[in-house]
Amino acid sequence: MPFTLQDLFDVVLLKSYNVRLVVVSTMLLGITSGLIGSFLLMRKRSLMGDALSHATLPGIGIAFAVMVVAGGTGKYLPGLLLGATISGIAGVLVMLAITKTTRLRDDVAMGFVLSVFFGIGVAVLGLIQKMPQGNAAGLESFIYGKAASIVWQDSVLIAAIALVTAVSAVLLRKEFTLLCFDDTYAASQGWPVLFLDVLMLGLVTAVTVIGLQAVGLILVIAFLIIPAAAARFWTNRLGMMLLLASIVGGISGWLGASLSALLPKLPTGAVIVLVAATIFIISMLFGKARGVIPRHLDQLRLKRRVGRQHLLRAAYEILEHHNRPAINLPISRDSMLEHRAWTPRQFKRLLSLAKREDHLEASAPGTIRLSESGFGEAARITRNHRLWELYLIRYADIAPSHVDRDADMVEHILGAEIVRQLEAEIAPQSEIPPSPHRIQ
Repeated sequence: MPFTLQDLFDVVLLKSYNVRLVVVSTMLLGITSGLIGSFLLMRKRSLMGDALSHATLPGIGIAFAVMVVAGGTGKYLPGLLLGATISGIAGVLVMLAITKTTRLRDDVAMGFVLSVFFGIGVAVLGLIQKMPQGNAAGLESFIYGKAASIVWQDSVLIAAIALVTAVSAVLLRKEFTLLCFDDTYAASQGWPVLFLDVLMLGLVTAVTVIGLQAVGLILVIAFLIIPAAAARFWTNRLGMMLLLASIVGGISGWLGASLSALLPKLPTGAVIVLVAATIFIISMLFGKARGVIPRHLDQLRLKRRVGRQHLLRAAYEILEHHNRPAINLPISRDSMLEHRAWTPRQFKRLLSLAKREDHLEASAPGTIRLSESGFGEAARITRNHRLWELYLIRYADIAPSHVDRDADMVEHILGAEIVRQLEAEIAPQSEIPPSPHRIQ
């Protein structure tokens, strides 16, 4: 075990001053990143954070050179962050200029800014390495991140910018939501779309800049996007997504920084991103709204429901063919197989499902018989199917000979409200309408 139990308690309880600064700072950064990153994700500009982070590199190098020429060491953090902010804003303006004045798409503009500004930054860093007045060693921490070097003034600066950014995002939630989902409609209603776009990107730039020292300009994109993407798997509501993304970002920052403190050889930024990625994978698999496993289970349940409804409707149509109105009598298994294109294996599985749901009762060998509840459910399913068929014939101009297939594609998801609307339009009476086509 690389650390003792006492070390674990010290880190969890934040007893160390330096650990306390790093954990609190990265947690605040994670909360803010998750919040503003959610709008970035819904705006379909996930790579914007990557472009902005790379666009800050020239500003860092130029700010260092200016401070050295002015007589300083060049490593004054607020000055470096100011240079990064100016450079990032310049990147935002270049991207907006490209997208607003040309027919190029956002991804082209982001790719241009990312590559060109990063190239300029690398060139500037190469030049300042040769400056005799100052030592540029340590500037690479802005590329890879070095959270352990955070001091009290850095923590206060991160907290202040994170607070302003988070409050701005919350207060402008309605405007940003409209911008993300339909900026054309927002412009037609008189909203200042360009101003809101610039303001949103300004907030993204602020989060990117304060995240440079903690996770670095390469990994800060993960801090902006992963919490929002993870939250998206759990909910379809934007308000809940903002809350969950903030929680995921905060947990990633807290847990990643804590693990890095326990394992000093692991860089904080990389550990934070790995923690966030782990939460993302868990969300992708088990997320209630869009997770892989819940969606697969929903598809299996839908498949079983469709099969059960096909079985009951087939049984009712066979009974209806012999007696009008239908009378619940035993039905030959062979006639059921002829009525629908089931394989014997599929048919056996559907019968087993119907028995478990108490829709079938005991009958003579070679026959099946609907139970009382099964017969009532079969009548309901058949009536809903006929209502939908008649609606499609009357309002969608579908030929009666083809309407059965079209109705079959949507009838399994009919809700009670839609059924009531169909009844009001087609058949107010409670009896089952006759089939508009010949039943095989």
